[in-house]
Amino acid sequence: MEKRKSSDEPEPRWQAVLALLAVGGIYLALPSWLNFRPVWALPTIVVVLLIPAVVTHRTRRYRVNHILGIVINSVITLALVGSLFLLVGGLALQKEKGMALLISGAELWVSNVLTFALWYWRLDGGGPNERRKRAQFGSHSFVFPQMQTEKTERKIFGISDDWAPDFIDYLFIAMMQSATFGPTDSPVLTRWAKVVTMVQVLISLTIVVLLISHAVGAI
Repeated sequence: MEKRKSSDEPEPRWQAVLALLAVGGIYLALPSWLNFRPVWALPTIVVVLLIPAVVTHRTRRYRVNHILGIVINSVITLALVGSLFLLVGGLALQKEKGMALLISGAELWVSNVLTFALWYWRLDGGGPNERRKRAQFGSHSFVFPQMQTEKTERKIFGISDDWAPDFIDYLFIAMMQSATFGPTDSPVLTRWAKVVTMVQVLISLTIVVLLISHAVGAI
């Protein structure tokens, strides 16, 4: 059974760090017509901001850490939206065709999943620092299956009495919402989460519809 770490212990952030680095890597892998120049600007900004974010977390300057996290998320979200607009314009001009176009769309779709997983992780319950500090069961913004399990049955499924979602749980939510265009096993509770979910679904739906319409038009 997984135990929650003490509120005095720093929370491992390697999953979120990997997600951020993956977003930067995806941006570098996009074709030139889907990113802004210079292409290295976004990955550089992410790394430059990530260093003080890690340091402030380790030194327990949690407020500064939270602000830096929001800034980083905002930067990658703007880059994602910008690439989406470039995709719309590029398809109109027939800049890319066939398998290369499908790969580019898939890269943007994955970036969308990672970006909004980072938003859910960063904002739910005031962020990972506040969640760890309160050490409360469950989530403030989502109804995870663990929260719907009867207390008497939690031990059967290995759910501790102080269970709280980690980054992987938010990644699963983001993945399912981008794949099904809506919540699946984890209903959305708070208004901010509903707004962010709508934005994520809209981006995912736009990418899929654009690629399908382009494929149909090419037949």
